[in-house]
Amino acid sequence: MDRSLLAPLSLFAVVARLKSFRAASRETGLSPSAISHAVSNLEASLGVRLLNRTTRSVSETPEGAALLASLSPALSTIAEAVDGLGASMGEPTGSLRISLPRSAFEIVVLPRLASFREAFPRLHVDFSLEEAFVDLVADGFDAGIRLSEAVEQDMIRVAVSGPMRLAVVASPGFCERHGRPNHPSELPAFLGIHRRFASGQIYRWEFARGEERIATLPQATILVNDSAASIQAAIEGVGIALAIRPQIETALAEGRLVSLLDDWLPPFDGFALFYPSRRQMRPALRAFVDHFRL
Repeated sequence: MDRSLLAPLSLFAVVARLKSFRAASRETGLSPSAISHAVSNLEASLGVRLLNRTTRSVSETPEGAALLASLSPALSTIAEAVDGLGASMGEPTGSLRISLPRSAFEIVVLPRLASFREAFPRLHVDFSLEEAFVDLVADGFDAGIRLSEAVEQDMIRVAVSGPMRLAVVASPGFCERHGRPNHPSELPAFLGIHRRFASGQIYRWEFARGEERIATLPQATILVNDSAASIQAAIEGVGIALAIRPQIETALAEGRLVSLLDDWLPPFDGFALFYPSRRQMRPALRAFVDHFRL
């Protein structure tokens, strides 16, 4: 094999994984034009088209998909070898890609991120904030963080937070104008902020007290797909919102929000970091797991 192809093969794998030359540029630090030129030269050298390109999207050709499937394990082996070299020198090196929602980034990662960077200055972490679940292996992620109850059973999971509670919240001004619900069954009479999953499904609010279970929603005044947007809209008096309690503790303490129906929202398992089962964990991932686990 021509060893000069190693660099463009690696760039091709990044573009194919991210489906974007611009995203590949952000990850590698090279310009989109330089990456495009390298991939075009690779295609010319191999005599086959690897990527379909339009102004809006990038996707692999069948030949490109076959090459990527064979190439990914080899690139992972190279990454593990580089990581192992850093570990043998007493310090994990390399890069990690972590998929997680904004709520997990704010609650789990941010409070411990500075200490992680101080402990492992040669590790580069790419955090991809997204509500939708991803295929860690197919999409090139090392690990993900989600609520424990939502993690698939075939994944290795590590608790990274304690039990949590949800909170139904509204601004004091909203409560003065519209009153407060005293029972979940009253929520349909109030304006609320709905959350939409990446699948398009609307999240139904679930309540429990003793043996009683209720799933309901307030009237939709707006629909958002981001937890921070939902909380901010509630602070502005748009309607009632549902949030993970750690995200709104400051707003509660400052009087910008009030908590409703607390006795209907029991604790549940918190966030878990998860990753595929592998015979040998990369030192970089081991360092991340050990730092953020409980």
